[in-house]
Amino acid sequence: MHTWQPIRFASSCNSQRMYTVKDLHTNTPLVTRTQGTGNDLVFLHGWGMNSGAFTSFIPYLTNSFRVTTIDLPGFGENAQHVPSPYDAESLAQMIAPYIPPESIVVGWSLGGLVAQRLALIGKDFKGLALKGLVTIASTPRFIAGPCWPGIAGDLLAMFESQLESNYNRTLERFLAIQAMGSDTARQDIKAIRGHISEYPEPDQHALKQGLRILSTEDLRQDIGRITVPTLRLYGRLDSLVPTSGIDRICELHPQADTVVLPHAAHAPFISHPQQSADILFSFASSVYQQKAS
Repeated sequence: MHTWQPIRFASSCNSQRMYTVKDLHTNTPLVTRTQGTGNDLVFLHGWGMNSGAFTSFIPYLTNSFRVTTIDLPGFGENAQHVPSPYDAESLAQMIAPYIPPESIVVGWSLGGLVAQRLALIGKDFKGLALKGLVTIASTPRFIAGPCWPGIAGDLLAMFESQLESNYNRTLERFLAIQAMGSDTARQDIKAIRGHISEYPEPDQHALKQGLRILSTEDLRQDIGRITVPTLRLYGRLDSLVPTSGIDRICELHPQADTVVLPHAAHAPFISHPQQSADILFSFASSVYQQKAS
C-alpha cells in the first residue's frame, strides 16, 4: 500500500485497437455511452447515482482511452431494466454483454462490487474477456463486522427507511457522508448532484435493493480468485470505506495494487481528478503494455 506520488509517463498510450468517437447506444436493452479513442475503460457508478457522476472526470481520459459508461440496471438511463433477483451477480451478468472485449472495468463504490463480480465470472461468461479491474472507494464487504471496518448497519437501515418518503433528501445525506472530510466537500457534492440530475431518476426497487447489496454482499473469500491485474484506489478520508480496513483487503487479495490518496474521501475522481487520472493512466498503460509484450 502506498500514498500517491506524482507519476510521469509518455503523452501517448500503447494502443492495439483504436476506435472512433461514439455517443449514445440504444439499439440494445441497456444504454451505454462511449467517448474517446484507444483501449477500453468501462465505468460503473455507485449507489443512488448514474453515469453523470463521471461527467467531469471523463475528459481527463478520452485523449488516451475509449471510455464507456454504463448505468447500472435500475439507475439512470437503464432505470427501466430491473433484474430479479436484484443482486451483484445478476447486475454483473446483465452488464457483461455490453463490455467491449479486453476492457479494464472501473467500478466506484457499489459499482466496484459489481466490477469485482465481473472479474470473478469472467472466465465462465462467454465473450467476457477483461484485461483489468479498478475499484475506486470500494471493498469486498461494505458493512462493518467483527474485525472488519465498514459502514454501520444501522446507517444503511436508516437510508432504506428514508427512501420511501424522500429520495432526494436521502441522496443529499448520502452525498454529504461520501464527501465528509474532504477539503472540497461542498464543491464535490454540488458537482455530483448537478451532473446526476441530468439523468432519469432511479427505480425505487433498485434503490432499496442496492442498499441491500451494500449490506449483504460479501466477496472476502472470493477476491483471491481474481486473476486479472487489479488496482484498488482509496481516499484516506473516506468514511464509508475506512482505510483502517485496507490491510485486511490486501491480505485477501495480495495480487492487487493499492493506492491511497491522502486528501481524498469517497469520490477521489471528483475531488482530485488529475491525480486519479494519472493513476488510472499509469495502471492501464502498464496492463496494455503487458499485453503487447
